[in-house]
Amino acid sequence: MSSESVTVRDIILWNRIGRIIPMLAEKLHISLEKAFDVFYTSETCARLHDEVTGLYLYGELYIIDELIRELQDRQG
Repeated sequence: MSSESVTVRDIILWNRIGRIIPMLAEKLHISLEKAFDVFYTSETCARLHDEVTGLYLYGELYIIDELIRELQDRQG
């Protein structure tokens, strides 16, 4: 990715994800590496990167709560 193709939205997402991962690790009592894996393999992460959903406009705590709901739904 060239620096010309990096948008303000990309930078905001990277910063937001950089805050989400440690918060998720703390909330779930897991390592940062596991939190990174859980986040990046989630539907919530896909939705966060999809401009149409608007999820990127919400705060970190809301996004973490969405991810936890997703994980609970997976478990049944």
